[in-house]
Amino acid sequence: MKKMLGECGENVYVEAPFYANFGGHHCHFGNMVYANYHLTCVDDTHIYIGDYTMIGPNVTIATAGHPILPELREQLYQYNMPVHIGRNCWIGAGAIIMPGVSIGDDSVIGAGSVVTKDIPEGVVAVGNPCRVMREINEQDKAFYYKGRSFQ
Repeated sequence: MKKMLGECGENVYVEAPFYANFGGHHCHFGNMVYANYHLTCVDDTHIYIGDYTMIGPNVTIATAGHPILPELREQLYQYNMPVHIGRNCWIGAGAIIMPGVSIGDDSVIGAGSVVTKDIPEGVVAVGNPCRVMREINEQDKAFYYKGRSFQ
């Protein structure tokens, strides 16, 4: 992986299969990144993933897009914008992250979300289009899932 990726921190684990336009050459993974199977990185430009981030199965991170105007698509126009995913994020299964998006540290993106705009740090964001549902708070220290406590 250290030879394949643009950057690969310590203890990075990517479940096979992994897909990338440029073989991961434009992917920069921090330390302790985990990606479940079928991660697709449309890495026509750079994708930055921070330390301790977890990525669910069937996630797509896209840096490339095409113009709305049909005449420009006929001329094969394309734009590329980097994606930044912060430290200690969790990207849920089947999420799609669009070109130019930044996701702040410690945020959670719900399964199946389509992230079209920047997401701030420390929030849970869900939906299509993905929107902030709530801030991560004190209750999250007591309960890990649907009212299930750590005790």
